[in-house]
Amino acid sequence: MTDGNAEAMEPTLFSAVLTPHRSLGAAGFLALMALLSALSFAAGLVFYLIGAWPVVGFLGLDVLLVYLAFRANYRAATAYEAVTMTPSELRVRKVSHRGAIAEWKLNPVWVRLDRQTHEEFGIQRLFLVSHGRRLPVAGFLGPREKEAFALAFSAALTQARRGPTRTVAE
Repeated sequence: MTDGNAEAMEPTLFSAVLTPHRSLGAAGFLALMALLSALSFAAGLVFYLIGAWPVVGFLGLDVLLVYLAFRANYRAATAYEAVTMTPSELRVRKVSHRGAIAEWKLNPVWVRLDRQTHEEFGIQRLFLVSHGRRLPVAGFLGPREKEAFALAFSAALTQARRGPTRTVAE
């Protein structure tokens, strides 16, 4: 068996794809924009009827700016981090919203998870530390999600440090 086949046969100890949280889905966005447009139209009509017609353009500009801000926010939400660990390799792949890819391959035996915590708010930042280098990870997650990620990731690191377990075929 070649080394490539042996790596392909390794069990996955940990795998996570982390994405930015967005609380407003497509239907909510459409509803919000419809409501904002209706309110802006009604206010614009009032101002037009009392003779302040230049205000109408500014109300339309407000709606356009809110729309553009949400579009930029949704575009930024396409970024993600993929973290995968086998007994012999830890792979972190970060993809920006522009499609730029950065990938790191580490030996899980030499990696430790460093946590920056705040007494009141919990885990603020997580770093993978290996050979004196720190790689930030799970930046998209909130404190509770970071805690869950850290627990699962630490368990997988412990399992990777124990080494591969072999089962005897009967």
